[in-house]
Amino acid sequence: MPEHAPLRAAIIGTGAIANAHAAALAATPDAELVAVVDRDPAFARAFAERWGDPATFDSLDALLASGTVDVLHVCTPPGVHAEQAIAALDAGLHVVCEKPAALSLDELDAMTDAAARNDRRLAVVFQQRTGSAAAHVRGLLDSGALGRPLVATCQTLWFRDPAYFAVPWRGKWATEGGGPTLGLGIHQIDLLAWLLGDWASVQGQLWRLARETQMEDVSTAVIAFAGGTVASVVTSALSPRETSSIRIDTERATVTVDHLYGHGHEHWRITPAPHVDPDLAAAWALPEVEEASGHDPLVRDIYAALVSGRPLPSTATDAARSFEIVTAIYSSAASGAMVTPDTLRRDLDRLRSLESPITDLRRA
Repeated sequence: MPEHAPLRAAIIGTGAIANAHAAALAATPDAELVAVVDRDPAFARAFAERWGDPATFDSLDALLASGTVDVLHVCTPPGVHAEQAIAALDAGLHVVCEKPAALSLDELDAMTDAAARNDRRLAVVFQQRTGSAAAHVRGLLDSGALGRPLVATCQTLWFRDPAYFAVPWRGKWATEGGGPTLGLGIHQIDLLAWLLGDWASVQGQLWRLARETQMEDVSTAVIAFAGGTVASVVTSALSPRETSSIRIDTERATVTVDHLYGHGHEHWRITPAPHVDPDLAAAWALPEVEEASGHDPLVRDIYAALVSGRPLPSTATDAARSFEIVTAIYSSAASGAMVTPDTLRRDLDRLRSLESPITDLRRA
């Protein structure tokens, strides 16, 4: 048990993902769920009954006025993330925000600015970065043990039927922000960037092949990383055999992770190149103690940093990097040109909104 009082947490939004946050808070000794916010009081009460009977509120303003919370978990649809996060940060709360953190880079920048001016912490949920295997592989890549990373693939091949897009806020630029590139693929793109570092250029295309949506249902892209790695990225909402996968070929090995919504050691593989000494390859083995990826380790490590005053862990920082890559895919699709970090920041339309032209290949 911690020697200090746990931080008081609230969750706004009681949809499916809120349950993952509530479970993670229940498993975190540094946190206590004390409040739930939903504009529908019946939803708030039902959620509270499942998770220890915290107080319920029907508005964020009422919660903030109560002065009873230290950390807000934002689990609402993405169209209101920026407004709610900024309000909480300005009220002196730390914020843990589900992905996508915002509808645009401009909104994300405003959230980051609010955290800085209030000396509060903003953590965005990219739980695919967590887990002992991901940390181990990142350490091998950073140390140079595997040699230089050369080529990579990143695939988010999921299946979302027409009913998925029929939810009122989905499938619309104004309320969802982007298509599956933003809403689904960003998790694997983020893990890829967490492993390989800063990006240097992006070329992307957006496709509408089957679904009734304003946005894409498939995207394709090539990302060049600053360290010299070239990655092919495919994101789909149309793939019946679902998978989330990353492959990185280095000078000495191939690293793969193949999973769906979360990974453990069984999903990772490090295959040495033919010329690598077996004793050297044996030293790359995953650690004996395993922790799977997920909300639990992410929330635990965020709260440990908050109560100690340390910086947030690397699993919860640099939210802009993957959001920039995603935005660059939309920007490239709009311009037909390669996009760099510099040219992206000059695409003011894409900074304000990801709305971009889509190549529509649907058949009547």
